[in-house]
Amino acid sequence: MDKLLEMSAKELSRLEVMQRVARKQMSQKEAGRILDLSTRQIKRLLKAYREKGAAGLVSKHRGRPGNNRLAEKVKKQALNLLKTKYRGFGPTLAHEKLVEKERLQLSDESVRQLMIAEGLWKPHKAKKATIHQLRERRACFGELGQIYGSLHDWFEGRAEPCVLLVFIDDATGQLVQLLFVESESFFSYCQAAEGYFKQYGKPVAFYSDKNSIFRVNVPSAGVHTDLTQFGRAMQELDIQIICANTPQAKGRVERVIQTLQDRLPKEMRLHNINSHAAGNAFLPEFIQDFNLRFGEAPRSSVDAHRPLTPKEDLARIFSWQETRTLSKNLTLQFYKTVYQIQTERSTYALRKAQVLVCLTAQDEMTILYNGKALPYTIYNHQAHQADIVSTKQLDRAFPPKHLPEKPAPDHPWRKGFETPLSKRRSVTPASAGDISVLENR
Repeated sequence: MDKLLEMSAKELSRLEVMQRVARKQMSQKEAGRILDLSTRQIKRLLKAYREKGAAGLVSKHRGRPGNNRLAEKVKKQALNLLKTKYRGFGPTLAHEKLVEKERLQLSDESVRQLMIAEGLWKPHKAKKATIHQLRERRACFGELGQIYGSLHDWFEGRAEPCVLLVFIDDATGQLVQLLFVESESFFSYCQAAEGYFKQYGKPVAFYSDKNSIFRVNVPSAGVHTDLTQFGRAMQELDIQIICANTPQAKGRVERVIQTLQDRLPKEMRLHNINSHAAGNAFLPEFIQDFNLRFGEAPRSSVDAHRPLTPKEDLARIFSWQETRTLSKNLTLQFYKTVYQIQTERSTYALRKAQVLVCLTAQDEMTILYNGKALPYTIYNHQAHQADIVSTKQLDRAFPPKHLPEKPAPDHPWRKGFETPLSKRRSVTPASAGDISVLENR
């Protein structure tokens, strides 16, 4: 009885070619060209066909486990870690941790297939590609920095959601500054920029969105400047600010934000980081690892950063500055507070003088006249009312919430209240159910 053979389409093609070679209808060289095999391999296949017939062309590995199959021990260990320690990780990040931290030998595709099989990862459908104009990276490190603030639950509920300020270099894609802050504001961006400048120097330009911190979107009546406070500070430091018209125009920093929102919370979870201060202390280590993985070499070896000069006092430059005119009594009003200038010189010299009011992030105020500080006292402080607050600052404008707390487990309210013995009425059994007796008491 003839034995049935199970052959693949590839093996059937080889059988047809070997039959023609065996009947001298085709040369071995032509067979090799058709099957994309060497002449030596054609000779081996022809010998096997002549000895065993069609069975000689069937793969010997059919029905056997693959040589590169993932070991069951490694597979089980990887699944246990993916369900516990690395719960919620994506395939790429999970593969990095399994290889680097757990010393498991497996590929990223193996991790992906394991997660899909266990329902830990859902494959994403390929989105229709949207074509945008490609902008080549800048050539020099420090030539252009992209800045962005992202409000996100970075600590996965272990701390209050906050904003991560992100500074990346356009030429290399490297992170040059990360900082957790309560909200996007002039002072928070100044704090991040100060750390960046002290480490690398001043870049040539910053690329940002149209946030009101960087750009005057609605000019106020009577205001003759088109600079925000941050724009004024960057102008003093000779740093140009360029605003993108669309999110796609600053796509590099947008993509970095997506990567950070995926990786950074999981890294902080592994390091048991539960506060903003601990997160900021961890960020330099994270930046170094991130840049090693994703940073690129710039086309030019020239570093375009410029050092800070001795005349560039960052404490003064990064203060909130507004101009005021002194009254005849040498007073000025700043944010609903009246300040009285104290001076020993003739008062007429300072009447109607233009002074510069500088307010730091620590609420320390300095009044400058011709670059020199003037002594002052607070004359009157008015209550703040009807302040203009942006949507991003709205949560901070509300007073702290005082929600009622639940009573403790041993609180008397949970046990019920008992009447003291001294205040209890003695009721005899005879009169206990007599309404008339109770009413006469």
